[in-house]
Amino acid sequence: MSLLRAKIQDVFNEPACEKNRGKDAKARKEGCSKPLTPGAAAGGCAFDGAKIVLQPITDVAHLIHAPLACEGNSWDNRGAASSGPTLWRTSFTTDLTELDVVMGQGERKLFKAIREIKEAYGPPAIFVYPTCVTALIGDDIEAVCKRAAEKFGLAVVPVNAPGFVGSKNLGNKLAGEALLEHVIGTLEPDDAGPYDINILGEFNLSGEFWLVKPLLNRLGIRVRACIPGDARYVDIACAHRARAAMVVCSTALINLARKMDERWDIPFFEGSFYGITDTSDALRNIAELLVKQGADPEILGRTEVLIAEEEAIAWKKLAAYRPRLEGKRVLLNTGGVKSWSVVHALMEIGMEIVGTSVKKSTVEDKERIKQILKDDNHMFEQMAPRELYAMLSEHKADIMLSGGRTQFIALKAKTPWLDINQERQHPYAGYDGMVELVRQIDLAIHNPIWCQVREPAPWDCQPTVREELPRTKSETATLHVVQEIAGTTAGNFGEC
Repeated sequence: MSLLRAKIQDVFNEPACEKNRGKDAKARKEGCSKPLTPGAAAGGCAFDGAKIVLQPITDVAHLIHAPLACEGNSWDNRGAASSGPTLWRTSFTTDLTELDVVMGQGERKLFKAIREIKEAYGPPAIFVYPTCVTALIGDDIEAVCKRAAEKFGLAVVPVNAPGFVGSKNLGNKLAGEALLEHVIGTLEPDDAGPYDINILGEFNLSGEFWLVKPLLNRLGIRVRACIPGDARYVDIACAHRARAAMVVCSTALINLARKMDERWDIPFFEGSFYGITDTSDALRNIAELLVKQGADPEILGRTEVLIAEEEAIAWKKLAAYRPRLEGKRVLLNTGGVKSWSVVHALMEIGMEIVGTSVKKSTVEDKERIKQILKDDNHMFEQMAPRELYAMLSEHKADIMLSGGRTQFIALKAKTPWLDINQERQHPYAGYDGMVELVRQIDLAIHNPIWCQVREPAPWDCQPTVREELPRTKSETATLHVVQEIAGTTAGNFGEC
């Protein structure tokens, strides 16, 4: 536990974070996240954050050493995609019970579970995650993992991020520490080249990195490791031989990028693949870093040719949507890198940003928003559901882009909504992804259902009396019979 405490303090003291450097020593030790309130939903715990970062490593078995509910609440909580192995979709847990805790059988049960996974699946590695229960009872996860690795001849990686130690963002960083300590640098590639790069913080949600990778392939740039999206254990183990790196989400793995730069001289920059301009800038920055690391400068020219071709194609496709979306107002209730990258992307086609959340954004993210929007009046740290509903019901936005947790606020306000977070069903990265994002926004805003749901309900309409048409003798006789049976008088029914 003392080692874990020391590791947490080290993660809090992040030199690559400008905001962290500006604090005094005492404030730096407290980290960036607000203290968790017992019993309150805090947006995920450290265990959840570590699992989010590591689970998309597709050929690894992820074993949760905890009671069953811990795995049930965290398994497959992001829509990452795999181009091959499916082992990461299988749920493994030691299913610790009260009797195991009382009798001290946790470590024995963990060792047995590792052996069973090895015999049944033969993965290249097993990642072991303790949670609150197993950390509190003092199970020595690292000792068990070390013994199992020696016994079974495979990598068994302890991921020390029990939920009670902090927030989901802290868990992201602890997952990066586990990769640094136990995985990266443990294997040597036999095909290292001057055009190898790492992509950090890319989760391949809905397979969107597959829209970017072909662009890099056309430039002769090889992604040595994409961490964690669609990753393989061997690729990550050899990631220390890359020549440059791009960080997609700084709040998650900035510590990993910095320490890889310190240990193996892999320079990095923070960028985004959302939007046409940002995608082009990312490709340029990658090429420039590689040239600084010794690659042939001719790659700079080839990069500009590729960018010119792809931008021309994308803008031609987007031209059809501009008349329909120009001037439409967007409310972004997301965070992190999307707080500025999506803003920039939507403004490129003439849409107006009425607000963007910066709840999970870094100081650098906020500065980018100010540069893009020219002020900070449209930024908000968080907005209560009541305020969101009031803003949407007063028609201050034509569409809201957010995660699934706030979709029902938009639907109640009868406002179009589009999922922009990890549960989304469509890829939005790269040039083609930008076209897809705009297409989905257009479909959502101009969906005819909104005209119908905004109309008054039939039971709210005032009845109207219509002039009675002349009846034939047979109709009059029939009506009299009905009146006698029902004991009522005839009436006319209105309609909306």
